[in-house]
Amino acid sequence: MTKKGRTGGHIVTEHLLRQGVERVFCVPGESYLPILDALYRKKIKTIVCRQEGGAAFMAEAQAKLTGKTGVVLATRGPGAANAVIGIHTAMQDSTPLILLLGDVGRDFYGREAFQEVDFAAMFAPLCKWAARVEDIAHLPSMLEHAFQQAVSDRPGPVVLALPEDLLREEAAPPKAKVLPAFRPQASRDQLDAAAVLLKRAKRPLLIAGGSQWTEEGRAALDLLARKWKLPIAVPFRRQDLISGQHPGFAGDLGIGPDPQLLKAAMEADLLFLLGTRLGEIASQGYRLPVAGQTVIHVHAGAGELGKVFHADLAINATPDSFVQAFLEPSAPAKPAWSAWTKQLRQARQEWSKPQPTGGTLDAGLVMETLERLLPDDAILTVDAGNFAGWPQRFLTFGSRRLLGPTCGAMGYSIPAAVGASLQEPDRTVVSFVGDGGALMTGQELATAIQHKAKPIILIFDNGMFGTIRMHQEARYPGRVVATDLQNPDFASWAESFGAFGQTVTKTKDFEPAFKRAMACGKATVLHLKTDPDIITPRMRLTKMKPKP
Repeated sequence: MTKKGRTGGHIVTEHLLRQGVERVFCVPGESYLPILDALYRKKIKTIVCRQEGGAAFMAEAQAKLTGKTGVVLATRGPGAANAVIGIHTAMQDSTPLILLLGDVGRDFYGREAFQEVDFAAMFAPLCKWAARVEDIAHLPSMLEHAFQQAVSDRPGPVVLALPEDLLREEAAPPKAKVLPAFRPQASRDQLDAAAVLLKRAKRPLLIAGGSQWTEEGRAALDLLARKWKLPIAVPFRRQDLISGQHPGFAGDLGIGPDPQLLKAAMEADLLFLLGTRLGEIASQGYRLPVAGQTVIHVHAGAGELGKVFHADLAINATPDSFVQAFLEPSAPAKPAWSAWTKQLRQARQEWSKPQPTGGTLDAGLVMETLERLLPDDAILTVDAGNFAGWPQRFLTFGSRRLLGPTCGAMGYSIPAAVGASLQEPDRTVVSFVGDGGALMTGQELATAIQHKAKPIILIFDNGMFGTIRMHQEARYPGRVVATDLQNPDFASWAESFGAFGQTVTKTKDFEPAFKRAMACGKATVLHLKTDPDIITPRMRLTKMKPKP
């Protein structure tokens, strides 16, 4: 900074501080060196990662965990392309995230300069807002708008391209403000109308999802379901919105849901949708809502109401504010659906009871051990893959947090666990990942060691891309291609980074290994060798194959 003012890089970092950003994730690049230089003396932790996709996943997981906007710094061209997976995840998961991209200088732009890409066009379909800053005088207002957009209405990602010459330029524009989020609320008439429809129901089902729930909102959701004695389900990977011990908790409408819950969702006479879009997975391939069901749909994004299905009552409101306000209308003392709620709760308790699923290393019994050993405030991250069916079905959430990509992105779990452990260093953080996803972003184990994060990484190794193999056997039996994997010794691999590593092949060896992992005080990898035939908690590959 000189008498002329502040560089564009300093203007950016000053606004990050003003927004309360405590940590940014990055892979350094020459196109945004002025921002890195400005961070040198700022009280913002700069986490250097090994690939921009991993950096974006870390920021997205931190944002899920805290409710605050995550920030990623990346360079132009290849760096931006690597970060795309994190932007897509944040969009489909409704997570507030900002990607700041160093870009080609304004004097070179438009001539396909080195690593030049039109980022506004590239990211437009993938985020809430994408723009390139052309004038340093506009930089503060565009930063203001970026942060406001990320958390307003339906939260999501924003991308700002910052030309490298603009970041070096000096100017003295007004300091950027912290603008309030736009968070719509329900009217009294809408609250009353929802109560009237609910009281008419005989078989209602409350489905709560979406993002940006505060602790007060979660508590109100718990109380609302108890007050109305409602059965409550959640969409894919939103299990931590409600306690697994809640008397009304009926399970999750994710991949491979409890058949009894799915049947109940089809038979319900009213669906009360709070915060969820009821997308492809939650609706089980857009089979919900079914004809004749009354639908109340509460969503923060006005554009989501009526986009895919018609609701009898559509309310543009954040689910967090709605549940707190909906505690006011009176509920029936003896609702007509009391027996229905008990029935769904009993079905959930049976479905979620840890049980043996077979194999020398039995994943079902591993979950039983984890359920007993994990602290109540543990943070669990899950990757994409069939192995995730075990923790998502058999572990209890609520006070435990579940961070997973609802878009099904592979490679999420390890960097997400690193980000979560950096944010909450005193909590137990466990990553569940398959052998496929582990080697997509597993290099971020180096980031964990460098920045002293302590995730416990459980790698479920069955030597294949299991989900795709399952689909191949179902649709093209006997014609397996491109799903076998040749894996390293993951325990030795972990030790080469400086982490603790151990291979586990037998059920009886898992508990002592996990206890050592919790006690070692650094990042850990447990390499779990599982039976490739046991493809889900309910299914074996050999039983899918046609008989000769």
